[in-house]
Amino acid sequence: MLGKPVVEAFIRQGYVVTALVRNLSHAKSTLPEGVRLIQGDIRQTEDIKTLLADNDTLYLNLNIKQNEKPGDFHTEAQGLANVLQVAKESNLKRIGFISSVVMNYQGMNGFHWWVFTLKQKAVQSIKDSGIPYTIFYPSTFMENFHHTYKRGNRILLAGKSKHKMFFIAADDYAKQVVRSFDLLTTENREYVVQGPEGFTAEEAAREFVQHHTKAKLSIAKAPLGMLKFIGSFSQQINYGAHIIEALNNYPEKLEAQRTWQELGEPAITLKDFAQR
Repeated sequence: MLGKPVVEAFIRQGYVVTALVRNLSHAKSTLPEGVRLIQGDIRQTEDIKTLLADNDTLYLNLNIKQNEKPGDFHTEAQGLANVLQVAKESNLKRIGFISSVVMNYQGMNGFHWWVFTLKQKAVQSIKDSGIPYTIFYPSTFMENFHHTYKRGNRILLAGKSKHKMFFIAADDYAKQVVRSFDLLTTENREYVVQGPEGFTAEEAAREFVQHHTKAKLSIAKAPLGMLKFIGSFSQQINYGAHIIEALNNYPEKLEAQRTWQELGEPAITLKDFAQR
């Protein structure tokens, strides 16, 4: 959902891109031509050494899967530690890393979640690495309407969305990532990534349904409490309940003005995305 658009943007800009992938055949059918593929895993430091051997910069697209438990191996924790260990011994000039703006909800309204704790530690470990870094804090991605919210011909929502989110398209984000690699050398930068319009979850769903062109969609809502109860029996649903609670209650403000000034303004509206 997010890695491929960034790879495509780097290729369009003329970068030589190497990708560390676990499934070589899937990567060949998914990523654009011209990407050098290395089969491996960030569990293995030797694979990371191979990845970094002929490269100047590194972009990390790591995340916690919805079915992972606190005691599992996490790419954004142990995997990142492996990467930074090897990176400190290489000639790497810059690290780019995607994080999240909604993790700032941690500690608000008594909310504490191990996933956000892990994400905060990941950011700090990159800052402590001594390698020049660019860290991106995106708002909610429009692509979630296809990958998360859409089930059949319904857009599924839960609970009450209290604040506007500034939905961003992955293609606009990818352009900003590449622009940062064009511009920055030894500086450390942190960028809030937000789209041009703010919507609550309900407003965004209505906008998407209204302008979606390939099918007639409807909106279905469920109480968040019910989702939490079901989540006590399912790790994946438990993850969804926590992230929805955070998204519904995080008082997101438009903070991307500096990002737009330095890396360019996003152009894709939610209407544009739905029509595509």
